[in-house]
Order: sequence, then structure tokens, then C-alpha cells
Amino acid sequence: MRTAIVYASTHHGNTKKLVDAIAGEYPVAVFDAESVPVADLTGYDLIGFASGIAWGKFYESVERFAQISLPEGKRVFFLYTCADDSRDFAASLRDIAARRGAEDLGTYTCRGFNTYGPWKLVGGMNKKHPTADEIQGAVNFFAVLEKRFPPRSETERTPADAGTERGSALHAQIIKKRRH
Repeated sequence: MRTAIVYASTHHGNTKKLVDAIAGEYPVAVFDAESVPVADLTGYDLIGFASGIAWGKFYESVERFAQISLPEGKRVFFLYTCADDSRDFAASLRDIAARRGAEDLGTYTCRGFNTYGPWKLVGGMNKKHPTADEIQGAVNFFAVLEKRFPPRSETERTPADAGTERGSALHAQIIKKRRH
């Protein structure tokens, strides 16, 4: 399955830890939305969007990337780290995906170290997050997606998939580590 993960992790690198762990186990193309604001994702079977949370939603760069680059009819998933994981912060990205006819496969979230605003004065909150177990949880979440949703057959592919073999490999940091 060809997978791309588009992410932004600007505060403490919390979300990048999740993305790096997945990329360490599976061959995925990783797009840093802060440095690659647009890319051709038509050649990917599965597209993940990962971000820290600011002002109750994904970082602007990830949302903008999705608005510009998400092809019609793709399978998508969401990863995020945040100070308080008791709410669903992926709603705005889910709306973008729904408008593109994407199949939402689910979300993985965990707490992340936070020193924003007044938390900085007391050394932050969630100091040891994401934990090793939370990071492994992201890998396990992705493993389930990969098993439950194999690549679509040629007859199931969307028109956006047609004729694209290379996708945007020139624009992505391709990490091709094989399973251990």
C-alpha cells in the first residue's frame, strides 16, 4: 500500500515522534507541511494528516495542504498530539476530507508536552508525553489500518489515481525502512 503522511510538528516535536515511529516501521512518504506546502498525492492509497493542536484545530499548514492537495475519493486517517485529548480536534480536517469524498478510517490521538501560554511559567504540562506506549500506540493504529484496508483493486481506484505511479516522490522525504 502506498501511504503518505502530511504533518506539522512545530512546538516540541510531539507529533513528529508519532510520524517517525510509523515511518520507522513502514515504508511511507512523509511530507512536512511547513516546508512542502503542496504536493501531488494521487499515487497514494492512504493519506494521513498529523499535527499538533493550536487554537482547537490542526496547524494551518496541514489544513492548507489538505485543501490544496487532497485528491478526490482517497482513504484518510488523522494523528494528533495535544494538551488535552478529551475532544475531537480533527473536525475541520474531516470536513475537508468529506468535501473531497474521502473515506475517513479513523483517528489516533495522545497528549503532548505543552509549554504554551501560562504553562510555560510552570515548566509546562504533560512533560513526559508522548510516552513510549503512546508512540507505540500510533504504530499499532497504523498497523490495523494497513491490515484492514488493503490497496483498492484497479476497478475500485478513483479517477484521480489513474496514470499516476510515482506520486510526488520528488517532493517528499521518502522513508523506506522495512519491517524488522
